[in-house]
Amino acid sequence: MALEVWVSVFSLAGVALGGGLTALSQRATQRSAERAEERRQASATSEARRAEQLQAIKDFIACAQDAERAAYSRPDSWGDDDGWSGSAAATMTKLWVAERHLVLLCDTVLHAPVHAYGRALNQAVWREIGDTEVNEHLEEHKTAFMTAARGSLASH
Repeated sequence: MALEVWVSVFSLAGVALGGGLTALSQRATQRSAERAEERRQASATSEARRAEQLQAIKDFIACAQDAERAAYSRPDSWGDDDGWSGSAAATMTKLWVAERHLVLLCDTVLHAPVHAYGRALNQAVWREIGDTEVNEHLEEHKTAFMTAARGSLASH
């Protein structure tokens, strides 16, 4: 009878050990799957954030192009503006809204260049640049903005 007890005890110990190892294996697999899901979600969030930033940059560039067009099409005298000033004001409002979106969404490294470029566009549209050509006035600011935008996107 003692032999039967020992056989039963060993059998029970084997079942307990096997069950414990199975539970431990399942727990490790579950944790690994959870970590993989967390990494996937972080990657998806990062990619969505980058896409949002890219769209904000594109929107600002489109508004900047409209502002440049307004600066080039400005009439020489205010009396002959044919609605130009209202259209230019609306264009500049869109530009400033797009600039604020960039400030909200993008890295701080982009804040100063986007503001400087927007200010330079505003000066060009309202002819606060004297006899300087529009493209000459804007080139340095546009280049600084584009460089900062590329750097901001590359860092993500």
